[in-house]
Amino acid sequence: MQDKLVIHGGRPLRGEVAISGGKNAAVAIIPAALLAHTPCTIENLPDIEDVHVLIDMLRWLGAGVDFRNNVMEVDPTTVDKYDPPEELCNCMRASYYLAPVLAGLFGRAEVPLPGGCNIGARPIDQTIKGMQALGAEVKVERGVLFVSAESLHGAEIYLDMPSVGATVNTMLMAVNASGNSVIYNGAKEPHVVDLANFLNSMGARIKGAGTDMIRIVGGRPLHGSNYAVIPDQIETGTMMLAAAATGGNVTITGAIPTHMEALSAKLLEMGVFVGDEDDRIIIRSDGNLRAVNVKTQVYPGFPTDLQQPMASLLTIASGSSTITETIYESRFRYVEELKRMGADIRVFGRTAVIDGVDRLIGAPVTATDLRAGAAMIVAALIAQGTTEISGLGYIMRGYEDIDKKLRGLGASVERIYGDER
Repeated sequence: MQDKLVIHGGRPLRGEVAISGGKNAAVAIIPAALLAHTPCTIENLPDIEDVHVLIDMLRWLGAGVDFRNNVMEVDPTTVDKYDPPEELCNCMRASYYLAPVLAGLFGRAEVPLPGGCNIGARPIDQTIKGMQALGAEVKVERGVLFVSAESLHGAEIYLDMPSVGATVNTMLMAVNASGNSVIYNGAKEPHVVDLANFLNSMGARIKGAGTDMIRIVGGRPLHGSNYAVIPDQIETGTMMLAAAATGGNVTITGAIPTHMEALSAKLLEMGVFVGDEDDRIIIRSDGNLRAVNVKTQVYPGFPTDLQQPMASLLTIASGSSTITETIYESRFRYVEELKRMGADIRVFGRTAVIDGVDRLIGAPVTATDLRAGAAMIVAALIAQGTTEISGLGYIMRGYEDIDKKLRGLGASVERIYGDER
């Protein structure tokens, strides 16, 4: 039997909640630590499944890893393999960040194609383009990414789209290439900036992260450093949406308000109070929500990773809302689960039309991917009655202690383990 979350809805969230370190930053920074010639200490890491999978990968490759109290010590000096196992790579999308790292260390890498959530096509053609521009030979055979990188050189790389994965992978390879590189049309997401800052703390020279032109001086020796990961943008947004949906009054601490401006603007448009001061965001809602239209975009636009929990909020907004998904074509699979709870949603291609209803009703639902799991949680918190959420493995990939944090805000949330039933 699978683990489940059981949520008794209808309770406004109140109080203070602290945000964990960023998942998307962590899964790029941990592989990057292998590029150092001395040990690294990485602080504020979230204690989530994706981090534990990476720990298993690093240990399998030969690295020394110690992880406790959200702090990881990585000793890369004993790494002696360049081919992580398929069973671990299949567990997460970010496993392919190991390809440029191992190619930089050994001149070659053999990394099985990544797994992760099924939310639509997630091609790696832009990653391959970046690696090839830097002098690597790349091919994909039998589901494995083979990289040969005996002689890397700086290059100008023009990405066809501002892909986070391609930007990260190109940066990770360019720091080992001789000479200067420039990434044009790079992703601007906060976790891309965080990776660049981490690499700089190791001795790299990267400028322009956070803009669409990133300059990298390659070939510099990299050393270990002590670095703290930024707070999780998507967990912050999920908590903001949960507070607004339940008519709550919540102070979110350890956040970066400027990362949340696209969501904050939509919540204000809906009639929710949003305030911020330093690393705190205050959300107050009386439950009277207005319909809005949302279109996902690359940062600094509305994040695709908040599209699903945003839909749960819109199910009880007065009027008709639309969500247009421009990033992933299969990110509406969760809609059928919300309909089980009484939501009025119609999907036309990449657009969902949501007509607000008076209430949602608790029901058994399943998380179809990580962020769909967040949508189920938000819906369950506002629903009348009891909701059982299956597919908990997805949720635990990206949210640290989500059940405990919600209970701290007054929600009725119980995690039931499969062997208890």
